[in-house]
Amino acid sequence: MKYYIIAGEASGDLHAGNLIKALKRKDPGAQIRAWGGDLMQAAGADIIKHYRDLAFMGLVEVLKHLGTILKNISFCKADILAFNPDVILLVDYPGFNLRIAKWAHQQGFRTAYYISPTVWAWKENRIHHINKYVDEMMVILPFEEPFYAKFNYPVHYVGHPLVEVINAALETDSVLEKGPGKVLALLPGSRTQEIKKLLPLMLDAAADMPGYRVIIAQAPGQDEQLYAEMIAPYKNVSLIKNKTYDILKIADAAIVASGTASLETALMGVPQVVVYKTNALTYTIAKKMVKIKYVSLLNIILDKLSVVELLQGDFNKAQLSKALEDITTNQDNIDRIQSDYTRLWQYLAKDNNASENAAGIVFELAARGK
Repeated sequence: MKYYIIAGEASGDLHAGNLIKALKRKDPGAQIRAWGGDLMQAAGADIIKHYRDLAFMGLVEVLKHLGTILKNISFCKADILAFNPDVILLVDYPGFNLRIAKWAHQQGFRTAYYISPTVWAWKENRIHHINKYVDEMMVILPFEEPFYAKFNYPVHYVGHPLVEVINAALETDSVLEKGPGKVLALLPGSRTQEIKKLLPLMLDAAADMPGYRVIIAQAPGQDEQLYAEMIAPYKNVSLIKNKTYDILKIADAAIVASGTASLETALMGVPQVVVYKTNALTYTIAKKMVKIKYVSLLNIILDKLSVVELLQGDFNKAQLSKALEDITTNQDNIDRIQSDYTRLWQYLAKDNNASENAAGIVFELAARGK
């Protein structure tokens, strides 16, 4: 059967890549055309658009690139019509994917959605849009299923895909040598804009950590040149591509961009500081619209401030240095964080087959035909 998959970010590439592997076990002859990244391509998808060309962060940035986004939507619609898939699978990336869901429904295509938009955090009214235009919604957080049920919309809780990924990663030793001293990991995100906003201050604070080797996790879709100028003034800094989990295996602490990476870092057991900075206007608007107390998934899931979040103006060298000190020298704080990480595992590890579960739903939907 024919599948059209759209993932617009690095995390979507990771999870869609694992779903594609599971889907090919169920449907060895599957033809998969996709928007995504290297991991999806390695799993067997024919990549039409790479996510590095799609990921715009924040309202102002989206407005700046609105022409490009609208052209991408038009291209996507034409490409879907030409490919004529049995099912369209939308992976996260809601600003783009919900537009495609509505159009696809009107065209008579069956649609599945993997990794729900955060309707529980903001723009709750999107649930009605999802209910109308998405045939099967697959959620990855346990509280999302009962949340949707309040609106009489049945969804599938398939488990969190990071659990299977991290479990597999933890079964092997790091390919990196730790060497003498300690390691501070910097995970500045995958989008060009966030890397430029976050990495310089991360490096500045890291430079004041004596005895620490600094390793930057280079995003899969980014070129080394993006980082080179920012790294140049600093000593004892390494840039390593496609080895985030190997870096975290040898890390003693981490500074992490808010997003999937903060959850990965928690599941890998590394004390962390979560940071976020965007355009001032975007942040002001978001702060008024978002209903949740925290931005990192770890804190949201545990409903407590387990790890420090430095957002916007609070993301400065003084506060970052203080937060780093607390996760590297305060043993009581480190022990508390590790205890919270154990609770997180217990909460998420009830089902270790998210990719397999999701692939089964997508396969069955495709088998129904248009």
